[in-house]
Amino acid sequence: MARPSALLLLELAVQAAAFLCGVISASALTVTQGKFGGHCILYGAVLYNGTLSFSSTSHVSTCYFVSAISMLAAVLSFSALLYGIYSCCVGEGQSERMWLKGSLALSGSVLFFLLISACILRVGMDALCSSILKAVAAISCQEAQHRSWVRPYDAKKFYDNLYTAEAAAWVNFFFWCLILLLLVRECVGGVPSQPLWGSGSARTNETTPILGDGRPEP
Repeated sequence: MARPSALLLLELAVQAAAFLCGVISASALTVTQGKFGGHCILYGAVLYNGTLSFSSTSHVSTCYFVSAISMLAAVLSFSALLYGIYSCCVGEGQSERMWLKGSLALSGSVLFFLLISACILRVGMDALCSSILKAVAAISCQEAQHRSWVRPYDAKKFYDNLYTAEAAAWVNFFFWCLILLLLVRECVGGVPSQPLWGSGSARTNETTPILGDGRPEP
């Protein structure tokens, strides 16, 4: 089995964390959308007449976009994680450089769309909570979870789920920043980092008695 470098192990840890964040963000938003009859409550306008209801909600494509970006980032992270594990097991413990520039471009694109989706969640939640406070339906957006809503809406933990989705989206954005920085370091550095266990020179010396050092004998 190849000996992975410290840099590769760090990349694997970041990819695994990014995968979990993407799944959590998409799942939390999807659950909230399902409890409100498939409506996307981000940017929603609330009415209060003894019970809470919506006068308007955003188009479902808004929530679909955020969920799709989170799942796409999760799939890419998981794919990179599997490839990294494969490199540790049967490869040289280092990433292939053939597709390095393509990986940089892809990571930059994912980072850009993750930023957009995280901002959508943040601004959408602010608009929803402002509408709840303006309607004097509750003293806070979190308190509105425990108020009566018109059927068939199930508002239990809607704020907690949206907050989880937003937090996971921002953390995921941070992890993809790390992924991009690691790729830039590998691209600019050009030389793979030293293995965690042993060094390249040590492995060369181990093979010298068998392959020779390439110098003519006197």
